[in-house]
Amino acid sequence: MADTEKVNGKDGVAGPMTRREAVRKAVAAFLFLAVGGGALALLGRSGKKGTVWQIDPAKCVQCGRCATQCVVSPSAVKCFHAFNVCGYCDLCFAYFKPGTLEFDTTAEKQLCPTNALIRKFIEQPYFEYTVDKDKCVGCSRCVKGCQTFGNGSLYLQVDQAYCVNCNECSIAKACPANAFVRVPSDKPYLFKGLQPKEEPKET
Repeated sequence: MADTEKVNGKDGVAGPMTRREAVRKAVAAFLFLAVGGGALALLGRSGKKGTVWQIDPAKCVQCGRCATQCVVSPSAVKCFHAFNVCGYCDLCFAYFKPGTLEFDTTAEKQLCPTNALIRKFIEQPYFEYTVDKDKCVGCSRCVKGCQTFGNGSLYLQVDQAYCVNCNECSIAKACPANAFVRVPSDKPYLFKGLQPKEEPKET
């Protein structure tokens, strides 16, 4: 019976442990340590704030590589609009090609190659410009036009609704201005001016 039962000594004190009981207790201790260690690791991970890729608008030079270097097609980089900075101009250098004399919305007069920048009449002489994120490819042509001749209200950001958050961002590697930075995932945008009129789509 020594293989299956504990042998009791004098006064009811437990005697030597059987082999089976020793193995059972060793397995239980191992599982306890494994589960406890895993829980601690999870707690440690959840205590750390995650980060995501973002573009610093102050460093961006509108080189156009955001449109061509992203692993997502079209690029996860999109044009954002700081409406509080915008002049709501009739002649918008972000919208119209240089040299345009008639300000209508025909495609050949638009600077954006995908018609992602939408022009809407507000009241004379004001127009509002919004970005269709699904059409935007992050080419930065409108941003460059706005920076050169306008108030600089248009700027590029990594739209987290489209980004897959690669560990090593291919655009960041190709960026000549080192404008790509890691930011906290709970504050994933570097907004210009005040909070934008419309929040980016959640992932």
